[in-house]
Amino acid sequence: MTRTLFHGGTVYDGTLAEPGEADIVVEDGRIVEVGRGLDGDERIDCTGKWISPGFIDSHVHVMVDGIDILRMMGTPFSLSFYEAAENLRKTLDVGITTVRDASGADLGVKEALERGLIAGPRLQIAISMISQTGGHGDDWQACGAHVPLFVDHPGRPGGVIDGPEEARKKVRELIRMGADVIKVATSGGVLSPRDDPRHAHLRDDEIAMIVSEAQAAGISVMSHAQATDGIKAAIRNGVRSIEHGIYLDDEAIEMMLSEGTWLVPTLHAPRAVIARAAAGAALPPAVVEKAHMVQAAHDDSIRRAHEAGVKIAMGTDCGVGKHGTNLDELGFMREVGMSSVEALHATTQSAAQLLGIDHDRGRIAEGQRADLVVLDGSPDDIEGLAHRVRGVYQDGALVSGEPSAGSAA
Repeated sequence: MTRTLFHGGTVYDGTLAEPGEADIVVEDGRIVEVGRGLDGDERIDCTGKWISPGFIDSHVHVMVDGIDILRMMGTPFSLSFYEAAENLRKTLDVGITTVRDASGADLGVKEALERGLIAGPRLQIAISMISQTGGHGDDWQACGAHVPLFVDHPGRPGGVIDGPEEARKKVRELIRMGADVIKVATSGGVLSPRDDPRHAHLRDDEIAMIVSEAQAAGISVMSHAQATDGIKAAIRNGVRSIEHGIYLDDEAIEMMLSEGTWLVPTLHAPRAVIARAAAGAALPPAVVEKAHMVQAAHDDSIRRAHEAGVKIAMGTDCGVGKHGTNLDELGFMREVGMSSVEALHATTQSAAQLLGIDHDRGRIAEGQRADLVVLDGSPDDIEGLAHRVRGVYQDGALVSGEPSAGSAA
């Protein structure tokens, strides 16, 4: 069996430990040794570079690539699946080897990746977001028409429910369709037309039913939760991760610490909406106004949660913004007080723990899957990281990058 040696680089292992020089040996898609002075049948020279576990983005939407309502209305339905293939490729090219799609992608997209029909990160899917009438997932517009972000189809049902029994049935339907995680909206949001991100949505009995049905199937629940009361309702009823967490107060932070709830900040998202609007994207004025309204509160909430010790996993909401810009999130994390190694940990081991895959990936250690990224520079510097990616590996095989920057010599 061929031993592939990654030699001479600085290794960031996915934990909070400081990076150090080490060799990595890969056999049959797995890391079998990490240390100094190792040997191999094939050698990849990483001198002057550093190596990380494959990055993980815990919150993306691969079926869209930047929100523009008029453009989306003029896009043929099936085109989004071809665009998803391109979005997945862009994501892989910046070193992200696993993503969790927070609604939009269906089982067919996941199977296309698993069969090797398209290239991209490993994928977990939520399929559709569960929302109340008038909530973040309700696409009704004031003109009386429905303008969906994701059109319903046989593999992706609508997610609007009211009451515990409708919630129960919707979770079971999504699980039947292949959902790896259930997503619920426990507050309003920025992109939705007729709600307020400061308002809580769904009642405790509805959220509790969603969590109970998901747990019965052995999967977890992620919550779009921006409003303070919506965040607390999600935590109180056993949701595993709070997505966005814009209006966290001290009590909500203490609840997250007590329950071990993860936070997926998506600092990228409001910035992307503002940038898209400035570039001329067709977005309703109310959406742009909400994006400006939430950004300062969002940054402050994530800063305070980090200082308190809340578990953080990197997620971007790319799809709202452009795919391939995912690693900008690490810089935004630095801006709210996280160190470089903490930001890297959030997109490696911590994200793997959130997704329930830490037994398989997220670290550079013996037995872990050899999903690796080789980069120029130093792990202390995470600015402009995407432009420094030189080789991306899945199961030890080069899947993106120039052969001279990553293949066996």
